[in-house]
Amino acid sequence: MQLLSLNISKPITVNHQGRPVETGIFKNPVNQTLYLSHTQLDGDGQADLINHGGVDKAVCAYCAEHYAYWEEKLQRKLPFGAFGENFTIAGLTETTIHIGDVYEIGTAIVQVSQPRQPCFKLALKHQVSDLVLQVQETGYTGYYFRVLKEGLVASGQMFRLQTNHPLAITVAETNLLKYVDKSNTEAIRHLLTVNELAESWRESFQKRLDQASL
Repeated sequence: MQLLSLNISKPITVNHQGRPVETGIFKNPVNQTLYLSHTQLDGDGQADLINHGGVDKAVCAYCAEHYAYWEEKLQRKLPFGAFGENFTIAGLTETTIHIGDVYEIGTAIVQVSQPRQPCFKLALKHQVSDLVLQVQETGYTGYYFRVLKEGLVASGQMFRLQTNHPLAITVAETNLLKYVDKSNTEAIRHLLTVNELAESWRESFQKRLDQASL
């Protein structure tokens, strides 16, 4: 369980269908130690603060194991940070990591809060119109950490598990409820007992339950 690459960027403006779009998805690896606050890495930034960043989405993580699949699929070499992630991680995939798990990395402590929900800017970056749908269908979404303790992090550091969440609901299982098994109200109710689930995802699932009860 290792942090292979630490990736940051400031937002830039790019053209999308004839109009300017500001985005922070063009992350670049940095070979230095960075301070991780409760909201982001030092030197990083997000353009859309409604859907990105904040305490529940302080760090976007992506699994190094998925890069080979996407390189074959997209027929190109992909540098770490290609999916807009801050942390490129080996050994912690969506099927093995749980909502609410707590890890120490460097001198910081982080907690899994939700799956990463890709937006159109990922498709814009790679010039693949249906890439968001492809990411959802594969389950190779990545996930977000909230920061429980601020600290210094650097590429090459190991993740040290502090606490496995007792309900052990994986990021993959959460994705399944979001995109595939949408009407499984029993599983959704079980997921909502995970207090550590990010508020935006909690609200989305609760709305689904409310609509199902009408």
